[in-house]
Amino acid sequence: MTQAKTHSFEGVLAVWKPTGWTSHDVVAKARRILGVKRIGHTGTLDPAVTGVLPICIGRATRMVEYLQELPKTYEATIRFGIATDTEDLTGEVLETQDAGGLSEAEIREAILSFVGDIMQVPPMVSALKVDGKRLYELAREGVTVDRPARPVTIHDIRLGDIKTGVPQPEASFSVRCSKGTYIRTLCVDIGRKLGVPAAMAVLKRTESAGLAPDDSLTLEEMSRLRESGQLGSRLIPADGLLPFPRATGGVEAAANARQGKAIPYELLSPAPDRDGLWRLYRDDGAFLGLFEADMPGRRLKAVKVFHPEE
Repeated sequence: MTQAKTHSFEGVLAVWKPTGWTSHDVVAKARRILGVKRIGHTGTLDPAVTGVLPICIGRATRMVEYLQELPKTYEATIRFGIATDTEDLTGEVLETQDAGGLSEAEIREAILSFVGDIMQVPPMVSALKVDGKRLYELAREGVTVDRPARPVTIHDIRLGDIKTGVPQPEASFSVRCSKGTYIRTLCVDIGRKLGVPAAMAVLKRTESAGLAPDDSLTLEEMSRLRESGQLGSRLIPADGLLPFPRATGGVEAAANARQGKAIPYELLSPAPDRDGLWRLYRDDGAFLGLFEADMPGRRLKAVKVFHPEE
């Protein structure tokens, strides 16, 4: 895809978040390395979790709300026979039980039963806000509040190694899920279905916004590439990661786009054939923004307009 000129360090970088760092820590470090002000991430990872953390830079920050809605993939390990106040092994142990009687077949069946649309109660250690305060802040104060169950989607689960015949069996699996899914809570719910306590033992994010580990840079690699002047080659245009269909327009369509005016379908190729958001490009490949299809009126309406450099 031909790409219009962009400002220095504009686009998306996939960063491999190290353990012990918050997502905010990673963004702050990246801001110092890049020397930019407009920067943000597309989905929080807990400090103990490693994995892919897409960082949006410059005008790409305007796409965060769409990129963070895309499915994410995790590799997790669940441990049966133990429950903690954080739903993972970093918390205080609340209960232990000999779960050695679980069979591999029972574990497989229970884990795979969660594929599809499910309801999930967010954990108290989550960043969700209640009355203006994040749940994990309340949890630190020893306060527990009611959290309504929310719908999430488990698109796919692929099972890995399963260790049985011990008091605390473990099972590894890869899960592709919707935004807002808490894997630690999924582990607890799997244990509940099997009638035993359970907690998340290990978690790693292996896909976010369509980006994988092979697309990712460590913070050290980012710094070295910045010093050598090669970092720009690793920037990914944010519009290329969006799942919306693409339309192209000529001079008149581009002029309407710049002015935020509706664009008649006859100025576009192809003419939009479905409702929803569309990515609009100038005929030289420059990204003009996101537009909403008005099918009855046969026109695109501006949602987020970008002004490529001439």
